[in-house]
Amino acid sequence: MATFETNKESLEDLLRDIKKGKIQLPDFQRGWIWDHNHIRDLLVSVGRSFPIGTVMLLEAGGEIRFETRPVEGVEDEVPKNQLPEKLILDGQQRLTSLTQVISLEEPVYARTSKRKKVKRHYYFNIMKAVEAPEALDEALIAVDENRKRYTKFGRDVELDLSTTELECRQLYFPCSKIMDPYDWEGVFYEVAGDDGQTYREFRKQVLAPLRNYQIPVIQLKKEVSKEAVCLVFEKVNTGGVQLTVFELVTASYAAEGYNLRADWYGSKVHAGDSRKERLEKAPLLKGIEATAFLQGISLLHTHDLSSAKAGRVGKQVPPVSAKRADILRLPVAAWASWADELEAGFRKVAVFLRKQGFYNARELPYRPQLVPLAAVVTRLGYDRWLEPQIYEKLTQWFWSGVLGELYGSAVETRIANDYEDLLTWIEGGMPPRTVKESSFHVDRLDTLRSRLSAAYKGINALVSREGARDWFYKISVEDLYAEGYDLDIHHIFPVAWCKKQEPPVSSERYQSILNKTPISKKANLKMGGKTPSQYISQLQKETELNDAQMNQLLESHFLSSSLLRRNAFDDFIEKRRQCLGQLVETAMGKPVIPVGAPDHGSGN
Repeated sequence: MATFETNKESLEDLLRDIKKGKIQLPDFQRGWIWDHNHIRDLLVSVGRSFPIGTVMLLEAGGEIRFETRPVEGVEDEVPKNQLPEKLILDGQQRLTSLTQVISLEEPVYARTSKRKKVKRHYYFNIMKAVEAPEALDEALIAVDENRKRYTKFGRDVELDLSTTELECRQLYFPCSKIMDPYDWEGVFYEVAGDDGQTYREFRKQVLAPLRNYQIPVIQLKKEVSKEAVCLVFEKVNTGGVQLTVFELVTASYAAEGYNLRADWYGSKVHAGDSRKERLEKAPLLKGIEATAFLQGISLLHTHDLSSAKAGRVGKQVPPVSAKRADILRLPVAAWASWADELEAGFRKVAVFLRKQGFYNARELPYRPQLVPLAAVVTRLGYDRWLEPQIYEKLTQWFWSGVLGELYGSAVETRIANDYEDLLTWIEGGMPPRTVKESSFHVDRLDTLRSRLSAAYKGINALVSREGARDWFYKISVEDLYAEGYDLDIHHIFPVAWCKKQEPPVSSERYQSILNKTPISKKANLKMGGKTPSQYISQLQKETELNDAQMNQLLESHFLSSSLLRRNAFDDFIEKRRQCLGQLVETAMGKPVIPVGAPDHGSGN
């Protein structure tokens, strides 16, 4: 059965149905955002009978129940409780622009090229349009909301069209009268004099093409599924900002009477009591996205469906999924069943992350990895995740994903696999694919230079977690983070020192993680551009530590104090590579791949 049909509809009929509310917008459509130049170009194209693209509509009344709203500008004209017959999927900006310019008396809200909001009325200069129809763009002008145009510096009125008589005498036709020019024409012929013939030519050359303009329309039938409609919308809406799955689900739930946006972001009535705000009270959950939360709901809901139909075979058993199409199918009941429990699960994940050495959201290696972790913790219930054997497995899985760098992109399948695999492993089954597939090549330490890298963030968190202490304050880096001290990841052999060597140390070497560690700003200022032996001596003096005590401070960062005191850069880097390699090995629960050895794993 065909899911769509294609035909042509007159612009006049489309605009009439928009004003009556027979054609409306699904609520997930973004607001009208076109600028003045786009509006002018559109009008000129229609006036010259040029194509302006296809419009796509969806029949209302099928399986899909989106919350709807009238096109901007016609809200007061649409009868209350008017149900739409069709919804605009593609063509919103064009149809809204034409509606506001051609069908409404109010000024059009537009933006200048500098994105300044303005109000405009649009006119055709009748004489110019007739004399040079091929340059219709030069005949189309805009004036302000008072129907006036001013000189460059705004001191004097350059053009006044504030009354119908002024419009007629100066031969300016208001675009708002294109579809219904008769009253305007009655005034015009009273005052036009010898200009009547010019207007009649304008009516023939410009108004007639505008009024008779035909637009190709693709109409999707109401039997089309919701996810298909959303997919189609995104494919055709290349000129706008891509919709998030949250916006699409919000529109779907609104049609069933549930305000998902108010639940997640809060409302004016319940300001400060949104789910997002409650979650973000944990610093590690700052910036949590609604889409990630919906993925967690999807894992839990599809797991329920899969368990309920476990007796079936083959494709009859629905898979556990966090994919977009499955999120779009989530019923309101799934959100109601799991949202509160998953919220608690994410808060427990924040505790887990804190125990792993992370302190704020920007340090997190992979946000998507939190989704299966939160869903697993939620599914386990109570505080089972803290049981030693379970906690150990969650920890090994987490670091396998981080240090194996497996959550970088296209992770929807991995999220679902890890959710199921972790639950199976916890109950005595085989380890997750992420644990088995992960690998870490020691050579990777030499190329970790960007603090945005997941493995870079992970290794620094491990150094902190394992008890690294600051070289000035002498207390743990963890405690300094907790107290809000200004910490950062700084060079161990200062850049200035590296550049002064003969030959100079290459930036690739001194910028790697092997030459960096988390310390306080105070300690870093003491280091300056000195040699390590010099700044160690100064720090030791100011902190009143003996050699052994200072060495312990240094070595808490998994480095060799003796090589550092001798300024032995090459040997120091080699030794630190070994130390950090052992740290990674312990975290992942498997041997790292030695320098120069081939990597047969899939994690790097």
